[in-house]
Amino acid sequence: MITLTTFRMVPPFAAGYVRDLRVRWALEEAGLPYMLRLIDFDDRNTPAYRREQPFGQIPLLQDGAVQVFESGAILMHLGERCTALMPPEPAARTRVATWMFAALNSVEPYFARLAELDVFFADAPWAAGSRPVLEEMALTRLHDLDRVLAGRDWLAGDFSAADILMTTVLRLLDGCGLAARFGNVSAYMARCMARPAFRKALAAQLALYAPAREMA
Repeated sequence: MITLTTFRMVPPFAAGYVRDLRVRWALEEAGLPYMLRLIDFDDRNTPAYRREQPFGQIPLLQDGAVQVFESGAILMHLGERCTALMPPEPAARTRVATWMFAALNSVEPYFARLAELDVFFADAPWAAGSRPVLEEMALTRLHDLDRVLAGRDWLAGDFSAADILMTTVLRLLDGCGLAARFGNVSAYMARCMARPAFRKALAAQLALYAPAREMA
């Protein structure tokens, strides 16, 4: 049985956005059963956990003798097991891998900075001056992505692990209205989030963190 390590509890604003969602979604698309291993925030800094995850982060996946951390690496590993996540043909697999790296390296940093500003530093004296710059950088990436998605349902042929990563990256902008300005991006997100596997994965994460949300 595959074991997915994630947090036992997160702040209410993080429910639905914790990065184990990427792995849950991939596992649902692949039809692979799994079990959860829940850890507390304090467990991140224990020597035992740092031996498994050097940076004290989640998610962490145990698949038999194979242990993988970093959500992108986990999806690459699962893609090797399931053609629903990555196609078998070498050229097609390379296209999917390219877009997986693009989501994590060329897009996510720009969206994450803006999301962190809005969530953690909105009241900081320097936030008002920084936001226009970060927003413009995010808009540039959205424009690039909107152009790519013209005439495409998915990023790299059929639906793949690349779409899982890109959708979860785009969701970092939830609430700020930027993605809604781009028709192709908005339609793409709607297609991805309408998938039963996404809905099941999201519901499972929200159910886990429901007590914290109800207390907020």
